[in-house]
Amino acid sequence: MLRPTMVAVTVGAMLCAGAVTAPVSAAGHGHSRDPGYVIAGRRVFPEGVAADGRFVYATSKADGTVYRGAVSGSTLEPFLPGGRDGRSTGTGIKSVGGRLLVAGAETGRFYVYDTATGTRVATYTVPDPGRGTFLNDDAATASGDVYITDSTRPVIYRIPAREVFAHPTGAQRTLQPAITLPAASYTTGVNANGIVATPDGKALLAVYSNSGALYRIDLATGATHRVALDRPLINGDGLLLLGHTLYAARNFDNLLVTVHLCPNYSRGITTAERGYPGADVPTGLALSRGRLLVVNSQFDTLFQGAPLTSPTFTISAVPLR
Repeated sequence: MLRPTMVAVTVGAMLCAGAVTAPVSAAGHGHSRDPGYVIAGRRVFPEGVAADGRFVYATSKADGTVYRGAVSGSTLEPFLPGGRDGRSTGTGIKSVGGRLLVAGAETGRFYVYDTATGTRVATYTVPDPGRGTFLNDDAATASGDVYITDSTRPVIYRIPAREVFAHPTGAQRTLQPAITLPAASYTTGVNANGIVATPDGKALLAVYSNSGALYRIDLATGATHRVALDRPLINGDGLLLLGHTLYAARNFDNLLVTVHLCPNYSRGITTAERGYPGADVPTGLALSRGRLLVVNSQFDTLFQGAPLTSPTFTISAVPLR
């Protein structure tokens, strides 16, 4: 069977010529030499993960704690306590240019912190917070603008770079919708979830968990186009984009999926679907030291009442290939 990297090269030409089928490499569940990270807490139920040159960060869906640990270490400890600043839950998280970006799920709040001191730069709240909302994930473009998905409302919010990198004042602001997604695409369940920006800064890619659809959003026009995939990303959650290679976590399926995208991001072919040792409802993804960091959320316990798989909550470190 072809290795995932070989498949991507082989199918690249036909992908953008219209073909959307290719062999899929199914990696095994062999033992990893990298133990990843343990999150120090009894009922963490982590959701998001971020990494920079020094630290790895994770959010707790259960109580909003933000955990942090040295990239070179093996344990994440509480950094921003749960409940502080009204942060009672946490989902997507990113570390960008000395700023930590934290989505607050159903609270409708979004937080920007200084990574060096933990000082709150600003708190954002969705318009009309009395309506249902679920701020799920966030992405930063090369210019520093931040975009945030709402799994309940068919919009993507934007925070301009000048606010993200402003002097920390703890300001209270209202999130501004920047993109209106097709209303008909929003149905029952979790809609827009993971989001990434393309390297050229011209577009966003967002996955819908319920339908498995992947959408390309043009930032110049706001136009939304469904990416033609050979296989839907059902239960799609965290995304990581490296060039034209997209990594996606399919949470309740316990899968990591690799998709090769054509140059204009209009089509994609699945080149690998794999499990990994310790997989336990993978949600957030991040890149660190050439490894894929994957959150093991144990959300089957949090949301479905399944027995707790392990009293230890972890982030796995998985080879990119």
